Amino acid sequence: MRIIFMGTPDFAVPSLQAVAADPSLEIVLVVTGKDKPRRRKHADAEPSPVKQAAIALSLPVYEVDDVMEPDFAATIAANRPDVIVVAAFRILPPAVYDQARLGAFNLHASLLPAYRGAAPINWSIIKGERETGVTTFFLQQRVDTGNIIQREKTAIYPDENATDLARRLSVIGARVVVDTLHLIASGAVQVSGQNEALASRAPKLTRDNTRINWAQPVSIINDFVRALALKPAAWTTFQGKEMKIFRAVPSEELSSASPGTVLVEQGRLYARAADGWLELLSLQLEGRKPMEASEFVKGFRHNAGSSLVV
Repeated sequence: MRIIFMGTPDFAVPSLQAVAADPSLEIVLVVTGKDKPRRRKHADAEPSPVKQAAIALSLPVYEVDDVMEPDFAATIAANRPDVIVVAAFRILPPAVYDQARLGAFNLHASLLPAYRGAAPINWSIIKGERETGVTTFFLQQRVDTGNIIQREKTAIYPDENATDLARRLSVIGARVVVDTLHLIASGAVQVSGQNEALASRAPKLTRDNTRINWAQPVSIINDFVRALALKPAAWTTFQGKEMKIFRAVPSEELSSASPGTVLVEQGRLYARAADGWLELLSLQLEGRKPMEASEFVKGFRHNAGSSLVV
């Protein structure tokens, strides 16, 4: 079976590797985003994780930024795919995905129809879910709405952040992608439609929707920090500068204070939520490198029990 694989970030790499490792499947082309600075601004352009993996597997690579350009659809058609596999790539036009003889499907990191959109892993944690999973579904014009092929569930662990969960889901997803391809090859696919009444959104993460609201309860803020770690990271302001919080844990009650109060006590850093305290464990102040909170507090003069306002 001739397969075109499309993906860009780390999440897609296990799926690419799993498909390439199956002798019954033939990857004729890997499509990914063009080389660009990926770790910091103004750095040299570097290949996407999927491109790096494809090169290591000696697979042909086609790089594209504009999936609407006619040359892209022509390239896909010229490779005569039986199936197109999409994992964390772009929204494809019908002119592209209709080129697949047996269909094009996407691997999505949620249990559809829940958390349709760009950031399903983050929003599932933000919303306090204790279970998530992956879904494969056939592409159609409305994003993330196609008929479901397979779903696999997994727990979200209480101390698991988005980076760790994404890593686990990428491995689960790789297995589901290969199983889905075998179902398509055998002609045994039985799809199910999505229940629109159960649909929810997972919109793109922005500066506005990643800022911490200290007037919320401890449990909500704790989930929020986990959901955005390690990137883009939940953020707040401290002494007029942006502070990213990578890791925090609920703390015992320390004293009464207004939400947003910061307390430094015995070399440890705490922040007040609406109903209690969180200990801040790992952070990054604007203009400085990421660090443990214990190192951060050494750089500020304070008396034990002093408080600062975020």
